[in-house]
Amino acid sequence: MRALGIDPGTAICGYGLVEQIHGRLIAKTFGAITTSPQARMQDRLLKIYTEIDALIKNFQPEVIGVEKLFFGRNATTAIPVGQARGVVLLCAAQNDLDVVEMTPNEVKMSITGYGGATKEQIIFMVTKILNLAEPPKPDDTADALAIAIGASYEANSLARNWRM
Repeated sequence: MRALGIDPGTAICGYGLVEQIHGRLIAKTFGAITTSPQARMQDRLLKIYTEIDALIKNFQPEVIGVEKLFFGRNATTAIPVGQARGVVLLCAAQNDLDVVEMTPNEVKMSITGYGGATKEQIIFMVTKILNLAEPPKPDDTADALAIAIGASYEANSLARNWRM
């Protein structure tokens, strides 16, 4: 089972792909797609689309995890995040991938067992779960790996329930 996690954003869009091998999750690739704030929005979204589509074609995940849009205090930043999220969902649809959508608290809960976990706790657990030599950077990448781990857990749980 391969799961691609995406932490959507137009300035930094984190990605992480994990694969379950013999009951362990292994990080196959992770990083961040960055775009210039000076670039036109349509060009920034095209870059995100192109790079995510290439990841999907190259690694062929069975599921894609994406964070649900959370407005919080600043609705202005939610708009570009929503646009990047839309590009991710389009990529998933065009590649016939199942999508697991998770709220930030659901991601935290799946990684740490606590929905109010701090950023540092998430990074620590992602590093431990995936047996990484060092914490992934930037934070958006760690978030994307956390989403991939959560999506993998969710997809495996759904598959087990379906077989019963």
